[in-house]
Amino acid sequence: MPRSIWKGSISFGLVQIPVALYPAEEPNELHFTQLDKRNMTPIKYERVNRETGEPVSWDDIVRGYPYEKGEYVVMSDEDLRRANVEATQTVDILDFVDASEIDPMYYEKPYYLAPASPNSKKKSSVTAYVLLREALRKTGKVGIAKVVIRTREHIAAVRPHGRALVLNLLRFAHELRSDEELDLPEMDAEGKGLGKREIEMAERLVAEMATDWKPEKYKDEYRDDVMKLIEKKVKSGQTTTPLEPEEEEEHRRDTGTVDLIALLKKSLGQKGSKVANDDKRADDAGSKVRKTETPKRKGSGSRRAA
Repeated sequence: MPRSIWKGSISFGLVQIPVALYPAEEPNELHFTQLDKRNMTPIKYERVNRETGEPVSWDDIVRGYPYEKGEYVVMSDEDLRRANVEATQTVDILDFVDASEIDPMYYEKPYYLAPASPNSKKKSSVTAYVLLREALRKTGKVGIAKVVIRTREHIAAVRPHGRALVLNLLRFAHELRSDEELDLPEMDAEGKGLGKREIEMAERLVAEMATDWKPEKYKDEYRDDVMKLIEKKVKSGQTTTPLEPEEEEEHRRDTGTVDLIALLKKSLGQKGSKVANDDKRADDAGSKVRKTETPKRKGSGSRRAA
């Protein structure tokens, strides 16, 4: 089973669903070791103190933000979590939109969301997970959420995928370049020298090549060819696989058993009560209106790192 890279909860309305985040992609890229061509020895990269020239171990390395030239503020993992506990431990769904409305240009990276404790005695997290998954499936909607992974806040789409909920990181609008910078032909095809006959023939060719989408049909042939060349040379060479540091898991308190129906009703009632209060203020102008208290989000707790 893959190692989770993040633990927290999905939040929509007042419902909290404890989940763990797992990578959904497995890049199969070719990695080469840089060698000294004089004796075919791997090149060594060291973490070195610029002032003393001495190597520095991982245990002695801290994270520093340069606020002025040569001056740093040291930030620990605990500092980053404490800055906003809720943001670092919650997939906070802000809106629900039609899946078809999201331009594929915005999709960036997929992750699986799984119940944090599917085998525990507390089944409420699994029930809430299924509730959200089926609600999204039946409505054709995706949840647009904000989530902090490591040190960056992302916008993301939460959508059903088979038995799983998938969190797709999205690009922010400002991260996409406009095509206005490019010298592109206008939409008027016939005005660019294309006649009706050419367009009809192109449409017919597309129709003849049309088929069902089967992703397993497509292979990385270039990688396969490179691997064949490597296999031919393997008797005269040697490879080295560097060890990667284990990723740190973030922990979150168990939210416990919840009454889903009550939370859903209360979440739906918040919007209705706001409209009713606005109408009352308009009708009773000048009268004293009791200020309603916004219900606190369940599971927010104190502002300390879990």
